[in-house]
Amino acid sequence: MRNTARRATTLGLTAATVLGPLTGAALAAPDHTPSSLHAPSALVLTVGRGESAATATPLRAVTLTCAPRPFGTHPAPGPACAELRAADGDPDALAAGDAVLCTKEYDPVVVTVDGVWQGRRVSYERTFANDCVRHAHGADVFAF
Repeated sequence: MRNTARRATTLGLTAATVLGPLTGAALAAPDHTPSSLHAPSALVLTVGRGESAATATPLRAVTLTCAPRPFGTHPAPGPACAELRAADGDPDALAAGDAVLCTKEYDPVVVTVDGVWQGRRVSYERTFANDCVRHAHGADVFAF
């Protein structure tokens, strides 16, 4: 009986010695570090037929989230996010494709981009002469 009591006491003291410092860490205040170091990047893109967003006939709207990972209803979120990253989130900085030839017909389409890019507010509107020109600018971003 004495050996059992001695073993139990020894085991209890050993456990307290080993686990004691760990319980202090568990009781410490929780770390409020954000789970993600990415600033939000979520956009809503629309396209409509007309010369301005206020008067255009809506054709389609998609969502595009680029951080923490590309997803959304945009048909190609990965390539579109890569294109926006290369332009630092500025839709005006998207380059026109050199290999694209478009007709000069005037059938205006307007594109809007609203949301947040890496924590900065984005509000963009641009009217293109026709759908071909829209696809030539920001080939992946505006291809929806």
